[in-house]
Amino acid sequence: MAPDLFPGFVSQRIRASGADIHVLTGGSGPPLMLLHGYPQTHAMWHRIAPRLAERFTVVCPDLRGYGDSAKPEGGPQHVNYSKRAMARDQAEVMTALGFDRFDLIGHDRGARVAHRMALDHPARVQRLAVLDIAPTRVMFEKTDQAFATAYYHWFFLIQPFDLPERMIGADPRFFLRWTLGGWGSKLDHFDPRALAEYERCFADAATIHATCEDYRAAASIDLEHDRADAQNRVACPLLVLWGAKGVVQRFFHPIDDWKAVATDVRGEALPAGHFLPEEAPEPTLAALQQFLTAAPR
Repeated sequence: MAPDLFPGFVSQRIRASGADIHVLTGGSGPPLMLLHGYPQTHAMWHRIAPRLAERFTVVCPDLRGYGDSAKPEGGPQHVNYSKRAMARDQAEVMTALGFDRFDLIGHDRGARVAHRMALDHPARVQRLAVLDIAPTRVMFEKTDQAFATAYYHWFFLIQPFDLPERMIGADPRFFLRWTLGGWGSKLDHFDPRALAEYERCFADAATIHATCEDYRAAASIDLEHDRADAQNRVACPLLVLWGAKGVVQRFFHPIDDWKAVATDVRGEALPAGHFLPEEAPEPTLAALQQFLTAAPR
């Protein structure tokens, strides 16, 4: 680990009902949870979490299957990597830390977990920010050749065990760097210490398998849950941020797509590709701080 990325933060493991979750906490003030995406860990927040900790108690976990959190088997229909199961983990983490209600920010896969948490635990999420995604069901239903080419990994990682696991496992460092350098981003955006963290964690065969299960769940049981909840809307204020150079900008309409599933939506494109908190930390931080401190509309 690279503790100098999060000065003053404390590391601990919290036992949720489905997995032990590795968590960093820091700062003081109202509780704020930050959920990372693929193929990263909590380290992706290192450029903005210490700044947010000046106003908030910031909680940065590794999702189930990622980083230093537990990596259970996928189970039938990949249920153990459903966003419902992953959201339950994080709700239980906040309970263990003594927080009943909190603000929530998610990037990429973490934003999908956050979306599900806002649906399954609406009384707990005060404000929600999602970074560089459209809703999962919308993205699958609007898939065409151009999107499938740009986001090929969605359709590669969902292939049956153990095809993607073996192919990624042959050279995980290459695959990780190829992925981080895509989606409108460049590798030189990443702090070498954070990149080393991603490489350390992604080299684990259990992580490779678990993250494939995450995507398999998204293409199966998560869609079942989303369709069953088609009439259930995110009720809390929702901020949508996305990269002006990224895939979401090219193929989707983030504000309109989120208005279809949420009642109070605002947002904007930022000058970056996919990895907003590392590529464009200052505008990302400014947009989040404005949203988190604004009076209710």
